[in-house]
Amino acid sequence: MTPEMIQMWTDKAIEWSLLGGKALLVLAVGWVVSNMFYSRVIGMIQKRGLDLALGRFLAQLVRWAILGATIIAALGIVGVEVMGLMAVFASAGVAVGLALQGNLSNFASGVMILIFRPFDVGDVITAAGSTGGVQEIGLFATVLHTPGNEKIIVPNSAITGGTIENLTALGVRRAAIPVGVAYGSDAVQVMGILTKAAEGCELVIDDPAVAVAFTGLGASSIDFTVLVWAKSADWVGVQGQVRHACYDALNEAGIDIPFDQVVVHQAS
Repeated sequence: MTPEMIQMWTDKAIEWSLLGGKALLVLAVGWVVSNMFYSRVIGMIQKRGLDLALGRFLAQLVRWAILGATIIAALGIVGVEVMGLMAVFASAGVAVGLALQGNLSNFASGVMILIFRPFDVGDVITAAGSTGGVQEIGLFATVLHTPGNEKIIVPNSAITGGTIENLTALGVRRAAIPVGVAYGSDAVQVMGILTKAAEGCELVIDDPAVAVAFTGLGASSIDFTVLVWAKSADWVGVQGQVRHACYDALNEAGIDIPFDQVVVHQAS
């Protein structure tokens, strides 16, 4: 081997050593930065009170994104052509994304629900045509329990793709109880009786106050609606309680509660 060849290989070894050292340094820095960002994301999730499972998942995504960029940078330093490699990964990512687009949509919707919190576990909601108490908020689906003790699993994309009605978020709800009395009854007297009966119910709260509206002239009755407010947990129970109180109060006052009647006139 000639001195020129020895010098050439020596120079190349030094160059490769420097490049390898730079690549290793980039990898080390990337590893440290990825761990730092992982801890930061977990801390932010815990500080905001969001779901810890979501926090770990997002933190892992950030970590692997940083590590991926670091590996590509390190390969570029040592002279590896990374553009072709990135094109292969991009094509594979598109293929996987197309195959899993439904699940990815549900996942993205789950992330939005967990971040923006339109409802929490324990709330009663109406979403995607279903009503029930929220038992679990997952990354792909939300589990509801209906009043009939039925379990409904709703895809998250169906929830965020429509209107979400949170029935318990404000703590109190209004119930509207229709009441009909016989024609000939004193409307003012009936409204006073219904108001007093509703105010005497244990589950009815004082503020907002009870209201009674004269709502119509029916085929067999004059119609009123008793509007009462109750805690969200008592919304179903308060309706039965108010109906019972109104029925008893009208009976005590001698006011008839009519049933539907059909009057037939015989032609001469």
